[in-house]
Amino acid sequence: MSTDTQSDGDDLEERVTNFLRRNFPQIQMHGGSAAIQNIDRETGEVSIQLGGACSGCGISPMTIQAIKSRMVKEIPEINKVHADTGMGGGHGGGGMSPSFPGETSDDDSDSDEGPQAPF
Repeated sequence: MSTDTQSDGDDLEERVTNFLRRNFPQIQMHGGSAAIQNIDRETGEVSIQLGGACSGCGISPMTIQAIKSRMVKEIPEINKVHADTGMGGGHGGGGMSPSFPGETSDDDSDSDEGPQAPF
């Protein structure tokens, strides 16, 4: 963090925490969590780590994108947001993709398609 006074940093951290609570209550409702990892007041960058059920969740990339776009609009001191689930190298895309019986993928067309429907 920067060398700004501690009270200024606490205020910004509190506003970021309130932003997450206010804008994304579904994170906690669905068993996920969002924690502030770092706030750099000099550069205006904040790092958020999503955890719990967010890790591997198929919609976490959309949640991350919403956090990134909304936070810079709502909190003037924030210029850039880094957010991830810790599974996808920083982009939140490391979760498993859903697959459906009979669906083929481009890279492995001979994969197990699952059981065939009896009708």
